[in-house]
Amino acid sequence: MSLEVNLICGGQHTDHRGTLYFVNDFDMSEVKRMYMISHSDTTVRRGWRAHQLEQRWFCVVQGSFELKLVKIDDWDKPDQNLAMETFILSADNPQVIHIPVGYATGFRALIPDSRVMVYADKGIAEAKFDDHQYPADYFHRWE
Repeated sequence: MSLEVNLICGGQHTDHRGTLYFVNDFDMSEVKRMYMISHSDTTVRRGWRAHQLEQRWFCVVQGSFELKLVKIDDWDKPDQNLAMETFILSADNPQVIHIPVGYATGFRALIPDSRVMVYADKGIAEAKFDDHQYPADYFHRWE
């Protein structure tokens, strides 16, 4: 298990039959469950949610998302001015971002009807005990 955020790049191949999008270097051996999040418009800001024990992987399958990550320093009252990493993920550029344990995520769609597939290494029974939530504007004032 990596402790660093890792962007796993993919690619695409187009021929007369259509386009194949892939992320061949994404090793799914640790994945226990998956779910999809859909944002119908660009006004919704989702966050902040963090996990001490669960790692996750995000892959945009439709549209585009702005994803913000913060490494939590104190689970009871994190510093609101922690360093933040920002990623722009798009279905047109196949990538999977690995979010290790210890990070909070916040994100928003950049295109209406965007969808992101989320993979997690804990089952739902374990995950419900590892769900730390903070207000949407806790670490960042969204535009």
